[in-house]
Amino acid sequence: MRIAVIGAGAMGSIYGGHLALDNEVYLVDTNPKVVETINDQGIRLEENGEDHIYRPKAVTDTSALPQMDLIILFVKALFSRAALNGNRNLIGKDTYLMTLQNGSGHEDILGEFVDKDHIIIGTTEDQGTILGMAHIRHGGTGGTNLGMLTPDAEGMLPKLKETLDRCGFRAKIHENIQQLIWNKLFVNVALSAVTAVLNVKMGFIAQDPHAFALSSQLLHEAVAVAQAMGLEADEVHLLQEIKETSERVPEGITSICADLSAGRKTEVDTISGSVVRAAKKCGIEVPAHEFLVNMVHAMESRPKQA
Repeated sequence: MRIAVIGAGAMGSIYGGHLALDNEVYLVDTNPKVVETINDQGIRLEENGEDHIYRPKAVTDTSALPQMDLIILFVKALFSRAALNGNRNLIGKDTYLMTLQNGSGHEDILGEFVDKDHIIIGTTEDQGTILGMAHIRHGGTGGTNLGMLTPDAEGMLPKLKETLDRCGFRAKIHENIQQLIWNKLFVNVALSAVTAVLNVKMGFIAQDPHAFALSSQLLHEAVAVAQAMGLEADEVHLLQEIKETSERVPEGITSICADLSAGRKTEVDTISGSVVRAAKKCGIEVPAHEFLVNMVHAMESRPKQA
């Protein structure tokens, strides 16, 4: 299979490296030093205490490349549209776009570039940490969960599962992939933006009754939207899961909190913002989510302190 992986961060390197074992893979990144290192030395993945070298081809410019069978997005979600626009020449009528990015609603952007029946969405349970230039620690390996928005008329999902499994992943096809994505989203929307605005670690949510009340309201709104979409959501069980997550990882820092603290743009639009967009489609009010999304964006834009 001819595959382009856009984004040579931790997860892009893990997937691009492994898939290169048995496919024609191009790892696309805007950082010329990363691309040069991959082409000269390969990707060094620390796996099970040992270093392994993988050798996908890496490029900053895809203009000379042919159209792909599959494009996997591993950039931060706020850069998805720009990444696809900048590599539009890789997309043909038979190309599938796939996202395993955090959050929900990525299909809205992917749908600007391919038909709905050529979009694959899902989640990954693999973990990666950047240790150096093209040097990644491949943490706890898990499943790659895949699904589509429409019936898989061309049988792409079984082919993709076979390809992933052959390259060391454990792929699973889901009939209702949105349920799986929202199961993960519930905890994210209840913790991420709240900890970011308060500038606290995850443990604070379970410790402070006011913070927990806010997370509870966010969950309540998200559950209402999910149920309107025809998804299952047990609010009592989910609230307990959120409390236990906060208690289990008290020193944890959510990605939105880390990005705000570092002065970076966040992925709030694909976490809390995805609930806002879904709510509008369902005709449901989600005032707590709307407030927090606006608050995070205002904090992104505030002047830097001298």
